[in-house]
Amino acid sequence: MLKQICTAFAFPLLALAQAPYASHKPMPEPIILGRGIISGGDFDSHPAFSPDGRTIYFVRSSPNFKFWTIFVSKFENGQWTQPEVAPFSGQYSDADPFITADGKQLYFISKRPMNARAKTDNDIWVMNKTETGWSEPRHLDPPVNSDADEWYPTLTRDGTIYFGSDRPGGHGKTDLYRARLVEGKYVSAENLGEPIDTAADEYEPFIAPDESFLLFMAAERPDAVGRGDLYVSYRHGEKWSEPKKLGNKINSSSTEYSPKISPDGKYFFWSSTRGLTEAPMQKRLDTTAMMEKFRSAGNGLGDIYQIDLSELHLEGKRDE
Repeated sequence: MLKQICTAFAFPLLALAQAPYASHKPMPEPIILGRGIISGGDFDSHPAFSPDGRTIYFVRSSPNFKFWTIFVSKFENGQWTQPEVAPFSGQYSDADPFITADGKQLYFISKRPMNARAKTDNDIWVMNKTETGWSEPRHLDPPVNSDADEWYPTLTRDGTIYFGSDRPGGHGKTDLYRARLVEGKYVSAENLGEPIDTAADEYEPFIAPDESFLLFMAAERPDAVGRGDLYVSYRHGEKWSEPKKLGNKINSSSTEYSPKISPDGKYFFWSSTRGLTEAPMQKRLDTTAMMEKFRSAGNGLGDIYQIDLSELHLEGKRDE
């Protein structure tokens, strides 16, 4: 199955064996990515890796999740560098970075002005890779963006873009959409429909590069265990299978979101607000120790987690 997943991601099985997130041992249980640096005790989420895995863009939010900033860290001299605000972020509320498999484009959402006019809704923007970094952000035209919120863009190998939106005409308040790229332009945005889009809220889609399966975040579905859960659905021709909730290693009684698969197709990343509970400490903590726990990864604000992709028990790539 792992070989099939790697094939779906168009990478040889051992192509990125030295990616800094890789482990020489199995990773059957969730671990916090970059504890103390990437996941540093702030509200950290939404990772996006460069193709070689040695640069990570991620979102660091205000504690109330009202303002989002994209940070960047690079793996140098055997460790992640201290994250810094990405050169294109830091003024407006920006989130949901996604880097294409070839590393040539970076998509994200933002409330930055459009044509010098203030925006109150989130739109999708894209930058092209240049010799000196990233180009100026370019706003995507309709039908991708609308007067409503758009978020969490991810792309297939052929350029089809999947995203969430609360535009009118959906099955619930928020639904998942896709727009296919035809002769360099996106044609009409298509609601994915049932059984993916329901009267509940579907937010953040991660589409496999070959479009064979979809991972997404949803809230308030009848089988929910937390305030937000992660699901998987498989494509059969133009139809999608009934979404299946990911197991209890992934979903918790807290909020799970931002599903991603590593560039080498071996690891699953997601974000979670799981953390401190009402349970007593194993021993009494003094002021210094207690404040360190409150201000460290695992405090329940939000952290980025990682696990072997095989723990999701995804079906192999299907023949259509």
